[in-house]
Amino acid sequence: MAKTEVFDGDPTVVTKAIELKKELVEAIAVADNENFNEEAIDRVAQKLRALKDLELKRTVSVRVKETSSLACPEEFRCPLSKELMRDPVIVATGQTYDRPFIQRWLKAGHRTCPRTQQVLLHTLLTPNLLIREMITQWCKSHEIQWSNPIQLSNENGITEADRDHFISLLERMSSTLSDQKDAARELRLLTKRMPSFRALFAESLDAIPQLLNPLSQCRSQSDIHPDLQEDLITTLLNLSIHDNNKKSVAETPMVVPLLMDALRSGTIETRSNAAAALFTLSALDSNKALIGKSGALKPLIELLEEGHPLAMKDVASALFNLCIIQENKAKAVRDGAVRVILKKIMNRVLVDELLAILAILSSNPKAVEEMGELGAVPYLLSVIRESSCPRNKENCIAILHTVCINDRAKWKEMREEENMYRTISQLAQNGTLRARRKASGILERLNRAVHLTHTA
Repeated sequence: MAKTEVFDGDPTVVTKAIELKKELVEAIAVADNENFNEEAIDRVAQKLRALKDLELKRTVSVRVKETSSLACPEEFRCPLSKELMRDPVIVATGQTYDRPFIQRWLKAGHRTCPRTQQVLLHTLLTPNLLIREMITQWCKSHEIQWSNPIQLSNENGITEADRDHFISLLERMSSTLSDQKDAARELRLLTKRMPSFRALFAESLDAIPQLLNPLSQCRSQSDIHPDLQEDLITTLLNLSIHDNNKKSVAETPMVVPLLMDALRSGTIETRSNAAAALFTLSALDSNKALIGKSGALKPLIELLEEGHPLAMKDVASALFNLCIIQENKAKAVRDGAVRVILKKIMNRVLVDELLAILAILSSNPKAVEEMGELGAVPYLLSVIRESSCPRNKENCIAILHTVCINDRAKWKEMREEENMYRTISQLAQNGTLRARRKASGILERLNRAVHLTHTA
């Protein structure tokens, strides 16, 4: 008679063990009748493996019970299960619980700390490494084999519990507004603090559409709750930081249009973070083209023109990245970038960053023509004279060199500057290598023109 006593503890385990043993006997009998062909042997091996796994599960269960029967320190017991904690985590109130039990509490819809009854400001669960180490040492000293089969980590540090929690948060994006707001805030915090949560979004094609469901379902911008929009756009920014997400995020059809909407509306932090998301996504050249074709340059330029200090740097960074490719330069010039950038520079706003963008745009003939009409030449020369930043001087002379090649009408202004201040000559002697080369190129053209005039 089979000894089912070894599977003491969980009645389900006992029942399953009996069934498996019967199936094993039947499999052996069938295999014997079939002269042990390969398929029959595989069936027998499969039943044996299942029995082995069941015995392991039973052993773990017995060990936990043995541990629970010891005089276990109270701080090692979960307040919910009253058993030795396997994966201790800290909630917002500072209390420690065993992860699966506190997650079950949260999934049931509770938003309070079970022990203190305080409302949880967030539902992030932080591993309590100190308690975990203390439990490990206590188990060793009592010769208890303590393991953590509940927490099944992969190479990114993701646990099955994390994955379940992630899925439940995305499901709440299709629930009530209150649920959406709570879940969006938690996803924002999780993707900020835990790179592993950013990686989870790369595992499913539906994850990003699920995240953005509340925004895509709104019929107009006025229907979007500003806090919810801010949290979701910031979560997108957090996701785009992860290199493996950049392509999938940008190529999700709704993402760039929703970022463009966010550039035009919502809190200033929403608008700034939308610009920052476009900046991080545009690190990939394929994304630069995609974002440009989507029409995102115009709302970026409009936000730059508004001039809010919180958004300016993110917008400038996004524009710089996007305008590296030729096709986006023409779009930016057409959308009014030159006028807006020159105006900001002349008002001494974000001069370093905007001069760098203007230097990139200056390879576009239309941009050079527009700079001439807007009086850029004398101003750029004054920046070279007055600035102490070598990089700014270099960008200014690079722009002027392009103007010099394409617009002979501006030679007179440059020559007058040179005669009065020797601005270009000094840069040709003391500037960076690139600045010296560009300055010398301008001087050569100016001198050649004077020589030709005298010869004539």
